[in-house]
Amino acid sequence: MLKPYPLSAGRIDDAALAEDKKTCRKIGPCGIGRHALYLNSFFVDRRYYVPLSMVTRVYKRVAMSKGGFSGKGIFATLSYLVVEFDGGQKVCNFKYEQQVDEFLSVIRAEHPSIPCVSAAAEQRIAEEKARREEEERNRPPMSAQAEKTVQALDNAIDYLERRPELTERLSAAAKRRRNFQCTNGSYRWAAMAITLLGFAALAYGIVSFVRHGSFSIYFTLFGLAAIFTFAGFSVLPTARNNRTSIMQNDAQAQEKMQAYLADYMNFPLPARYAHPVVLRRMQRAVMDGRAVTVAQALDVVKADLKALNADVTVSQEEYDEVVAIKPMFLNAEYQ
Repeated sequence: MLKPYPLSAGRIDDAALAEDKKTCRKIGPCGIGRHALYLNSFFVDRRYYVPLSMVTRVYKRVAMSKGGFSGKGIFATLSYLVVEFDGGQKVCNFKYEQQVDEFLSVIRAEHPSIPCVSAAAEQRIAEEKARREEEERNRPPMSAQAEKTVQALDNAIDYLERRPELTERLSAAAKRRRNFQCTNGSYRWAAMAITLLGFAALAYGIVSFVRHGSFSIYFTLFGLAAIFTFAGFSVLPTARNNRTSIMQNDAQAQEKMQAYLADYMNFPLPARYAHPVVLRRMQRAVMDGRAVTVAQALDVVKADLKALNADVTVSQEEYDEVVAIKPMFLNAEYQ
């Protein structure tokens, strides 16, 4: 309904812009078109646009709330999409981190020339790659048992990657369950009460405005602000955002994974932990000489995850791995 406002020096003619925005791939509050990226304002989705020819870099930025890894904060993480272009930078807020990841996946697949990490992260990745190559050259030779374990884990990774939607759902369901459990129930009741007050204020404001009463605009703005704020935070309980639904979703994700693993003889992980990232971290533990058997490697992974908290600084790659799998271990209490 609103014509997108250009952020960069580049422009797209009105007819092409309208068609491109209409057919763009919508991911969260943003969109990816054939000619431009469509970015949100605080309240309006896809309010701005930047022609793809002007985009220099797109990446994720994560703000960790206090106790993000320990689950003591209201929200585990706050995720943003950062788009850099010829005229500057636009930071877009997203409700769900997986939407940012999906946006970046599409950019990588359809526009591989656009870097999808920050300049600082790009440098760190190069340094990390060089460090790992140096470590691999200096690794002692593995025993026959360790080589057998690495091969078994490699086979398990190949099997899981045939059905990536199962691991994605398992991880997403575990995150939702963890975030829900770590949110104080009083916040939901407070959100519901304030939102009801917001609706009442909005109704009163509209009536006052029609009757030309005084201060009506203030009541209207207060009501809209309360509704938009708490709707945006997704705190209110709904048909999908309640304990029963979230727990069922997590249980169903584990059941589907268990059914898929039933055809695999002696899969090295229980279904609740069946994720390629877990298996790769187990492989690294064996190759680094910290474990020999599958059971030992899993114990090493659990110990590493337990050691990570909000005070630990990790690389972007390490962070992506941790947020994908740690909720599964926290929900199961590392059993």
